[in-house]
Amino acid sequence: MKKLLLLFLLAANFVLGQMPDISNTWLNNSKPYLGTIGNKGQELKLKINISEQNKKNDQEYFVSGYSLVDTNYTKFEGKITISKYKDSRKQGTVFGEYELAEENKGKHSGLFKGKFVYNFKWNKKTEKIEGQYIELIGDWKSYDGTIALKTHLKNQ
Repeated sequence: MKKLLLLFLLAANFVLGQMPDISNTWLNNSKPYLGTIGNKGQELKLKINISEQNKKNDQEYFVSGYSLVDTNYTKFEGKITISKYKDSRKQGTVFGEYELAEENKGKHSGLFKGKFVYNFKWNKKTEKIEGQYIELIGDWKSYDGTIALKTHLKNQ
């Protein structure tokens, strides 16, 4: 009986320790993330079109989409990795890192890299997430290494 109880507890911990698939979160309701790039606050839009949870590591998501600065439109692929999760009764916070590699199209293409914070409120009655807020703070560096800029993005 004790062995059966121990086995049940281990199985419950394994199931509860799994990260739910929040792929749709990164899609941002089909809206681009808005923000700035560089010291002068030039407008940056980042749109994620595809988001899939890694089957081997449920803390990691593969994403692709495009970035837009002025008329410079560039496709990217990359990953979002969750490193920490805090939960209270009404609000949750997810912390992690992102790395997005743009298609190499010359001097104005490169790598986005940084940290993110995802805050949300949980409605117990509807059992749905409300009030999502995602912030991505990091850097963009050109592939040739000649340009390095700070980036700051938020969901709409």
